[in-house]
Amino acid sequence: MLAGMVELQNRLGYQFGDQALLELALTHRSCGARNNERLEFLGDSVINYLITEFLYLEFGSASEGEMTRTRAAMVNGGALAELARELNLGDMIKLGPGAFKNGGRHQDSILADTLEAVVGAMLLDGDLKQCRPVLLEWFRPRLDALPAHGVGKDSKTRLQEFLQGRGQPLPHYQLEQVTGGSHCQEFLVRCDLPEFKLSLTGKAFSRRKAEQEAAGRALQALQEGNEKG
Repeated sequence: MLAGMVELQNRLGYQFGDQALLELALTHRSCGARNNERLEFLGDSVINYLITEFLYLEFGSASEGEMTRTRAAMVNGGALAELARELNLGDMIKLGPGAFKNGGRHQDSILADTLEAVVGAMLLDGDLKQCRPVLLEWFRPRLDALPAHGVGKDSKTRLQEFLQGRGQPLPHYQLEQVTGGSHCQEFLVRCDLPEFKLSLTGKAFSRRKAEQEAAGRALQALQEGNEKG
């Protein structure tokens, strides 16, 4: 367990002065009264603040709505669970017998909550100044993927608005296939637009990203068809 904690801190990019804080952050409520729920509450606020701060400083021309949508896409439960998997956090979570039997180590809600708790523990162990570079490094690939000219609406939102503006039904997303191991799953999602006789797929290492990929392809097909028409 000790070696595992050392490896985890190396992956996190943060070394705890108080190891007990990290152990508490990894303890799910199914283990009893001493659990990570309070740290989760604290970490949730820290993540939201630091991502908000980054978007505010980096994209001076972005509207409140654009920043809100971008932040929501980056820090929702599914996105945080995906990040927790990248850090191999699930292997270190302490679970009660019931939660363990139900596959708690792989559940999005438990992974996301534990990641928030770890951030809360980092804040108490250090301070906000120390948390900032660590957290931004975790999110770096996602932050770097944001458009250089500013943040905007994601593909699913733009597709929805395109259809609503034309009085058409909303798309239906169907999970077609999941391949790979628990730590490296790949999702294939289909986006159906029966009114347009269109069915496009997207593939990614999270269901959320696969849906966005499928929505982007569907929107492109509709826009190209609209231009030809």
